[in-house]
Amino acid sequence: MSEDSKRAFLAVILSGVILFGWQFFFAPTPTMTKVQVEKAQEVSEENNVFTNTNNKLEISNTIQKHELGNYVISSNLEIVETKSLNSSKTLSDVFLTKSNKVLLKFEGSSVFQSVNFKFNKSSENEYSLISPKVSGKIKLLKNGFLDISLNSSTPFKIKYQLESKNETSESNIVSSFAVRNNQEFELITVGDSNEESGDLNWFGLDFNYHLFNYLLHEQKEKFAYRTTESNMFEAMSLNNVTSFSYQVFFVEKVYDDLLSFGHNLESAVNFGIWSIIALPILRGLQLFYTYIPNYGIAIILLTILIRLLTFPLQYKSFKSMKKMQVIQPELTKIKEKYADNPQKIQQETMQLFKKAGANPLGGCLPLLAQMPVFFAFYQVLFSAVELVNAPFFLWIHDLSAKDPYYVLPVLMSLAMFLNQKITPMATADPMQKKLMLFMPLVFGLFMKDLPAGLSLYILVSTLVGMLQQLFVFKKTA
Repeated sequence: MSEDSKRAFLAVILSGVILFGWQFFFAPTPTMTKVQVEKAQEVSEENNVFTNTNNKLEISNTIQKHELGNYVISSNLEIVETKSLNSSKTLSDVFLTKSNKVLLKFEGSSVFQSVNFKFNKSSENEYSLISPKVSGKIKLLKNGFLDISLNSSTPFKIKYQLESKNETSESNIVSSFAVRNNQEFELITVGDSNEESGDLNWFGLDFNYHLFNYLLHEQKEKFAYRTTESNMFEAMSLNNVTSFSYQVFFVEKVYDDLLSFGHNLESAVNFGIWSIIALPILRGLQLFYTYIPNYGIAIILLTILIRLLTFPLQYKSFKSMKKMQVIQPELTKIKEKYADNPQKIQQETMQLFKKAGANPLGGCLPLLAQMPVFFAFYQVLFSAVELVNAPFFLWIHDLSAKDPYYVLPVLMSLAMFLNQKITPMATADPMQKKLMLFMPLVFGLFMKDLPAGLSLYILVSTLVGMLQQLFVFKKTA
């Protein structure tokens, strides 16, 4: 096998390793078994018995419940049920099993305990809270948040306990605990063990594009928090206090809604390291959607715009590729002339490249330039609720889910194959050409289970790139 063939084979293998390696290490964990939602579910803990039958929540307990707006609160401050501030979902719709406890440990005591309060209605949107050691109030704010404040003459520490179920949605979203601590956002998969401490801004349950959250942003107290293999999250204040307040809310993770709430809540829409590119992509999709209410069309228009904006960089690459095509006969002569001297072949080849102004890697640069956009587009499609259940045309009913018939991945692979046909190669070696034919297949296999919107983006990007390439070749002929 020639040196060029070896390099081509290595390029194909390396591309496959990068793509599938990224999917293994950075893409969400695929669903191994479809989550089966049982119609009848019973959870018993302490004095409460929750029975969920035919999606109707019935409560029988010795602890009273109270209603404030969309919230149902038990007398020990557990949020029994609530409705999303911006969707039709309820807390029990999204989180099949849940527990949210508020525990106090008073100075002189060695254990945290649940405190049962007497609720006295102060106004339509407010209750006062009364117990032997602690008083306070609970109030429904104008933004839909539930504000709870506690006061005591006896110093106390506060502990929050959240329990969820380790599950994966059909869109490959894994249930997680969302934590913002010391100006950093972290998603911890339910069931993973983790332990940290610091200035805890907010925390909550995150699953299926919804967030049930506790906001401590205004507090100056430091917290220690941990997650356990038993699907539990615990956050405990490190110092005794005589007063403490926090807010609770349940919301669908619409980026602009979270942004309007403040407190950096928009970071719960997790774009990861690609946020600097992903956010402009989301804004671009939203802009096009404003004028043409179809996110599939928005993806097409934004892809064309991205291709136009990156064309100056690609223009130089296309010109270099054309020059490679022109000097191809001379490259063949060099290989024939110095067939027994590989070092001389390399030396003469580099001199020819320099003289012609050709770059053998020029064909790779457009692909490399597109990779950050590719990953950022994926993060938008996976993280932004705006594209969930967003239809395109015909069989594509959800751009955030895979193409059920694999039509777009197949069309994408065919477009990439045609693009290879019109792209000059640095060598005429038949073996290298055969190896490069694997690239569209690798991409097709990689894309088959990823969002249809991502396949649509690559398909359109490849077609537009082919047109740009033909335009440059014709101009430089």
